[in-house]
Amino acid sequence: MNKCSLSINTNPLVNRIAGAGQLIDCIAYEIGCGRVQLTPEFLNPSWPAPVLRRIVSEFNAAMDRTGVKITSVMTSTFLRLNHFGHPDPQLRNYYLEWFKILADLASDIGACSIGSQFAILTHADWNDHARRAAIIEAAVDNWRIVSEYGRDAGLSFLYWEPMSVAREFGHTIKDAAIFQQYLETKQFAMPMHMILDVDHGDVSSDDPDDTDPYAWVSAFSKKSPIIHIKQSSANKSGHWPFTPEYNAAGKIEPLRLLEAVENGGGRNNELCLELAFREREPNDTKAVSALASSVAHWAPYVDIGLQK
Repeated sequence: MNKCSLSINTNPLVNRIAGAGQLIDCIAYEIGCGRVQLTPEFLNPSWPAPVLRRIVSEFNAAMDRTGVKITSVMTSTFLRLNHFGHPDPQLRNYYLEWFKILADLASDIGACSIGSQFAILTHADWNDHARRAAIIEAAVDNWRIVSEYGRDAGLSFLYWEPMSVAREFGHTIKDAAIFQQYLETKQFAMPMHMILDVDHGDVSSDDPDDTDPYAWVSAFSKKSPIIHIKQSSANKSGHWPFTPEYNAAGKIEPLRLLEAVENGGGRNNELCLELAFREREPNDTKAVSALASSVAHWAPYVDIGLQK
């Protein structure tokens, strides 16, 4: 049976919660979800090694206590940086070591995968075709090293996220398909999958499918074991929760999305709530309750990972 699961991306909880135990307790008992896509603000590879060891222990203790599982680790809105697309090779090397440590940390807390944008190029580098080609090649080399390191650390796959502008890669369905095929020729040590986002796509495209979340999911659910979900509006202007206010005008309906997953050949995909809340009232105070409402909205249709 094709049974999708639900997870919580921790981006909307950054700065609102800090400790590992408090984070996991909040997700288990206040939000009501049993799976987590952790963002590195809670376990950052650049922190001192003794601090990381302590926080890994805190996460594992909290997960043992609650039954919550961290399924993957992904860079967040706060860490949406050039990374392997940076024009400075020394900084690309810095991020290579950073992602290797991230792979170790992910393995230490039981996650099976890590991911990010493939690379983000500057305007100047994207518009210079020779520079673009060179940086793409360098990024592939770095991801290949991460794939080898991650495999040895016990991870199962990597993933990259199709975005909404060309210099961030995969901005249209056609370009995402071409780029995924390109990556599949690069002989990574473990699969390099997609992580779709129902709110991405080039709003300047002449093809209406490029801004149709169901078209994206139907095209790529087989290639995307994790799919970022949020309530999506026509102008793709926010990471809205699944609350009555946003559902009234939103595009995303659970049964319709699950049908698109099935039509695309997806099997047991993880639907990951990736929401965002401005640091303005009342949204700031209501972030946790809006996450809980979003989980409740999806609970009749997917496995939320906790016994009620």
